[in-house]
Amino acid sequence: MATSMSDPIVRFAAISKTYDGLARVVDRLDLDIERGEFLTLLGPSGSGKTTTLMMLAGFETPTEGEILLEGKPLSRLPPHRRAIGMVFQNYALFPHMSVADNIAFPLTVRGMARDEVARRVERALDMVQLPAFGERRPAQLSGGQQQRVAVARALVFEPKLVLMDEPLGALDKQLREQMQLEVRRLHRRLGVTMIYVTHDQHEALTMSDRIAVFHRGRVQQLDAPEHIYERPANAFVARFIGENNRLEGRIEGIDGDRCTVRLAGDALVEGSLAAPLPAGTAVMMSLRPERVQIGAAAPTIAANGHCRLTGRLREVIYLGDHVRARIVLPSNDDFTVKRPIDDVHRLPAIGQPVDLAWAPEHCRAFARDDADVAT
Repeated sequence: MATSMSDPIVRFAAISKTYDGLARVVDRLDLDIERGEFLTLLGPSGSGKTTTLMMLAGFETPTEGEILLEGKPLSRLPPHRRAIGMVFQNYALFPHMSVADNIAFPLTVRGMARDEVARRVERALDMVQLPAFGERRPAQLSGGQQQRVAVARALVFEPKLVLMDEPLGALDKQLREQMQLEVRRLHRRLGVTMIYVTHDQHEALTMSDRIAVFHRGRVQQLDAPEHIYERPANAFVARFIGENNRLEGRIEGIDGDRCTVRLAGDALVEGSLAAPLPAGTAVMMSLRPERVQIGAAAPTIAANGHCRLTGRLREVIYLGDHVRARIVLPSNDDFTVKRPIDDVHRLPAIGQPVDLAWAPEHCRAFARDDADVAT
């Protein structure tokens, strides 16, 4: 388990990075990373997440601010003296060395005894499911196998801090999901702090203690995976993490953190405010497809405190463990609902009306200006 934030292992203090003196790739980043946590930096290409990682590793220099590792400034410390494990996107293996020697390299340069090196290398090869590949050269491995060797090399000397830049991107889906769990189990067993860069939302949700969602050089939200998904802080996070339906309208009434919104087409629905907003504000409401109940057009699924809309069923897509229903609303907007496979018998025929219902706390309202800026 991660410890208190009172003594972070890494601190980014007002860090900025610019290459041309104008646009900031990273914009005044303040971020504390707990000892022992698994923190994922998540965001689209160009959001600043990889640059942030490279500054911590020492391969990029901040334009402004300071990075502290265990309370000590890193600005004058070269990468090889930071004692940080690193897994690159492009493997970065030594082509003239065997797989075993590649994995052993961080141990041999530290002067570790030969027997202990052999034991750790064998364990690392087992961890990445390459027990019989120690004598091969990197060129004799597939891209996915090379990346597993790179993961093993970064973890074999059990550093306090490991940085990973999309290390599983070259793996096929099944192996990638298996490696996600293996890396997570290893993290929990060793207690090492891991900082992981990815653009894969599922990977971030699966592996992380906390997620920092980056956009345009800034952290939009820093929180536990379930909070990022269920309670996004702004419209960008809502759009970037998972699927969501968008409903646009204007606030008519407010009761605490609840709001009543008049949609285009004059329907009145309830939702929850992501941040305080006054009545009359134009908003975009975000609603996850799996949070919507669906049924034939009848009052049977309506309940106190729930919102409700009616549309027509356009399409049903079968996806094995669930179905995805596409509905067209009276405003001609598309609306998606995900339901368990056993709910398929409750759906009407294509073209027939359906009722949609949800709890207000699952429908998040954001200022429409925020939604426009966040795209």
